[in-house]
Amino acid sequence: MTDRTPDLDALDRRTYLQATGAAALGAAGLAGCVGRATGTLATAVTDQPADIADFESLVVTVEGIWLGPEGAESGADGNETDDENATDDESSGNETDDGGDDEDDGDGEPAGREYHEFDEPQEADLVQLQDGETKLIDERELSVGTYRFLQLDVSNADGTLVEGGEAEVDLPGNAPLTFNAEFDVREDTRTVFTADFAPVRRGNGRYLLRPVPSGIEVDYEETDGESGDGDDSGGTNESDDETA
Repeated sequence: MTDRTPDLDALDRRTYLQATGAAALGAAGLAGCVGRATGTLATAVTDQPADIADFESLVVTVEGIWLGPEGAESGADGNETDDENATDDESSGNETDDGGDDEDDGDGEPAGREYHEFDEPQEADLVQLQDGETKLIDERELSVGTYRFLQLDVSNADGTLVEGGEAEVDLPGNAPLTFNAEFDVREDTRTVFTADFAPVRRGNGRYLLRPVPSGIEVDYEETDGESGDGDDSGGTNESDDETA
């Protein structure tokens, strides 16, 4: 009978290798999660003239934004159309832009879009945002990717007319203000998306907030360069031909 004595040194070495191998795999997996590339999305708003001259002030309250990655549904067909000729015909306005014809996720919400609620509601007076003036309402880190649209979750519009009295300002039906302009969130880059919208007078004495596709701007500014100033090599994406 042969007496086999365990090689303690070999066992210790094997145990050490197994332990360090598992730790290395765990660290690699963690690095894969932590190292996921991100970029910055800054959302700003501005106003084109339209009928803003009627207002002493027009304060809109924005609660958050929806983003549309590839394949997402906006739920706002028709909302994106720039129509400076709104009339008193209710059917020609944005009242029907309820997204009812879009596919949804089973809960009445358009499929695939992402909602990002602000820590605090942001207010912007459109009267103060003319002639190229803008207001930053949000800035956040997001995973890199391409987005098909950005929507503003406007919960209220409080208008005071120059001639006195409050104005009735309608939001776009049951759908948010939708800006169809494809843009990227890039690594080490600050993407500035400027959403341009304006109040349009309707024949019945009311006003309607409408997106202005021709005024949408998307700028890309590098954030890791030595110079410190933004590099607009990505150019400005003028989205003046968006359709529903």
